[in-house]
Amino acid sequence: QLQLVESGGGLVQPGGSLRLSCAASGFSLDAYAVGWFRQAPGKERERVACGNSRGDITNYADSVKGRFTISRDNAKGTVYLQMNSLKPEDTAIYYCAALALYYCTGPDYPYDYWGQGTQVTVSS
Repeated sequence: QLQLVESGGGLVQPGGSLRLSCAASGFSLDAYAVGWFRQAPGKERERVACGNSRGDITNYADSVKGRFTISRDNAKGTVYLQMNSLKPEDTAIYYCAALALYYCTGPDYPYDYWGQGTQVTVSS
């Protein structure tokens, strides 16, 4: 069974940090670009970060640039999203998705595999 599983979400105070993990099961992430997306209630889904298959080329939404970092450990089949200086507006369900290309594309390009999502809540 091919799937992605996110973990690491939770409740954090403004200014705090979280690290999300996205683990692949049933396939290797070596040949996949991976994106992190989020969706807040009543808002459209937004891609916040994307990294190429080697993890050496990344891009970020302006809303998270300088605060979030995407990285990966292909040996472990896992992609991470380090989130620092969190704000209440970062509250959302976060999803990872894998794209069967070596490089990231535009944010609306159809991804091949999606995780089930993990809730991140930033509140005091």
